[in-house]
Amino acid sequence: MASDGDRVAGMVTAGRVALGVIAAGVGWLGLYRPWHLRWGATPEEVTRRLAGDDVVPAPTFNATRAVTVHTRPEAIWPWIVQIGFGRAGWYAYDILDNLGRHSADRIIPELQHIAVGDLVPMGPGEDAGMRVTAFEPHRWLLWADNRQLTTWAWSLDPTPDGSTRLITRVRSRPSWRHPSTLVWLLLFEVADFPLMRKCLLGIKHRAETPPPVPGSRPAS
Repeated sequence: MASDGDRVAGMVTAGRVALGVIAAGVGWLGLYRPWHLRWGATPEEVTRRLAGDDVVPAPTFNATRAVTVHTRPEAIWPWIVQIGFGRAGWYAYDILDNLGRHSADRIIPELQHIAVGDLVPMGPGEDAGMRVTAFEPHRWLLWADNRQLTTWAWSLDPTPDGSTRLITRVRSRPSWRHPSTLVWLLLFEVADFPLMRKCLLGIKHRAETPPPVPGSRPAS
């Protein structure tokens, strides 16, 4: 039989574990989640309306992220248009979001056509993705899922110094009647930020890198 000392020690350990879980939860909800939901964005960018805000009016997940790209919107737009699984990739962690296939380091002419209704593949499967809902070339682009429960907006805002603020916003309201809801929640709450941050930085790097001069050799 366990002694009184063992029972007390067990209660102390359980209490410490409970306090650790509570502290982690408070840190996640009070610090980390609010920070990553507006990573890189200014207060004005977080509160301003973007295309698609009216599609998901009361989202449980609402993330606005942004980065400054030192070039004009016209140089950034092609990198966004060709994005997608099995297309140009996501410019992020290819082993995780593109089955290990390397994301494109060049603009691909055959992927530059865009039209409302086009599928943006998120993963394997004929209909595993979001649809182009609306866009204004070189200014903004909106994707939405088939159930209109999730939107993904891109905005390209030129600045006076010749740079561009690349802003992205994901809004989602899960449907608990759908079997994929738990998967989506895990993707949004755990995987979304590191992948989105890497994607934005990947676009920034590519758009800021001058194209190779025809006939030139890569630096050794």
